Amino acid sequence: MLIRKGKGVPSSEITPYTAYLRRREFLMGATALTISGGVAEAGLQSSNSAYSTQETPTPLKDVTTYNNFYEFGPGKSDPAANAGALTTNPWRVSVDGLVAKPGQFNLEDFIKPYALEERIYRMRCVEGWSMVIPWVGFPLAEVIERVEPLGSAKYVAFETVVRPKEMSGQRGLLQLLDWPYVEGLRLDEALHPLTILAVGLYGEVLPKQNGAPLRLVVPWKYGFKSIKSIVRIRLVENQPRTSWNQQAPREYGFYSNVNPAVDHPRWSQATERRIGEGGLFARRRPTLMFNGYAEEVASLYAGMDLEKLF
Repeated sequence: MLIRKGKGVPSSEITPYTAYLRRREFLMGATALTISGGVAEAGLQSSNSAYSTQETPTPLKDVTTYNNFYEFGPGKSDPAANAGALTTNPWRVSVDGLVAKPGQFNLEDFIKPYALEERIYRMRCVEGWSMVIPWVGFPLAEVIERVEPLGSAKYVAFETVVRPKEMSGQRGLLQLLDWPYVEGLRLDEALHPLTILAVGLYGEVLPKQNGAPLRLVVPWKYGFKSIKSIVRIRLVENQPRTSWNQQAPREYGFYSNVNPAVDHPRWSQATERRIGEGGLFARRRPTLMFNGYAEEVASLYAGMDLEKLF
């Protein structure tokens, strides 16, 4: 499969999102399709992207059945069990704030200008488990450039959809968080080429339990920074509030970079368990600084105390 990225790609060579959606039925039963060329059948052991790891991807079954998505419940199997109720078509995305060209887009129109690319990223959860996931998406930087940020913009804030009738974790008395789920990045983090908006994984349209139809992926940060089911992207001057930092500031910092030297108050972050490698008794592996992306992103934090600004 030929996947091209970056500026200067002719519009005639960009995979239309409609074509992306119309190839074949998604294995979970929803109407969804593979990217042109049948990448799902190829096994995804490697990628054209220079940003991909060469590590073996986590099995698709584990990627789609072992998730944190508290809008559908606190258990790891709850999202796969409950996310089918979420309506993802139609879907609207707002991009606004400190920008010259704000807009509200249908999902198809929002995605249409961008060339989709497969990237295999390591992903690390703050709870101590990790996966390797073949995402399909495009750089967030291209969205930001499209709306022309003002000079006063310093951060990017994100917001998840609120639909209590469809998202079982958003209703009832025992809700874990205040809704909507919100997250944020510093502008230079958002513009970094590793930061993408994902619309698929494993060559398929993004499953609902994994954040359909649009989610953030920031591979050097703990997984909860990669907000799911996004409906709003806003450029702001001041550091935005984020859900887990607001809920438990002692445990979850704004930056939330993967750092084995900074323990969670209730457990060590020095090692991790790779899902799909032997269950609860799998060999634990050392956690890598910035989840193994230090060469690419360490310069973003030069001079910062990463134990205080965790």
